[in-house]
Amino acid sequence: MNEETIEIALTVNGEQVTHTVPVRRHLVDFLRLDLNLTGSHLACEHGVCGACTVRVDGVIARGCLMLAVQANGADVVTIEGLSASGEVADLQKEFETRNAAQCGFCTPGMVLTSAELLAQMTSGGGVPDREVIRDHLSGNLCRCTGYQAIVDAVEATARARAGITMGEGA
Repeated sequence: MNEETIEIALTVNGEQVTHTVPVRRHLVDFLRLDLNLTGSHLACEHGVCGACTVRVDGVIARGCLMLAVQANGADVVTIEGLSASGEVADLQKEFETRNAAQCGFCTPGMVLTSAELLAQMTSGGGVPDREVIRDHLSGNLCRCTGYQAIVDAVEATARARAGITMGEGA
């Protein structure tokens, strides 16, 4: 029996993409299998771990809970696109400096989720406190770091973007 397919057109990491996909293919599978964008991972397949996180029309989304056909006409950004744009270079450097990316499996989702928080907070010059950072990252699971280094990296990036050195202010 042949699986039903449909043609979709969307923007992925700034590039127009037109592709025929099975109607039941998840967005993360489309990105990984059809476009070879393997930064977003497939893990729990229930939307609770955050490994499949991508940005759809400016908002983070779980790629395992969204079908590729639902992204028809959308602007999708993966960790590859976010990295290439330079938007998160400082955050990635802090992840590296603080060893917040041990095995790396959760890191793309953590970076995308952190970038969303940083954009919300630092656009007005604000710095999220550690509890806000933890709360925002609570939908992303990590089995290696214990989260402390991740929170440190996000906090350091927020402070640097706000022009506050570590040790200054709260």
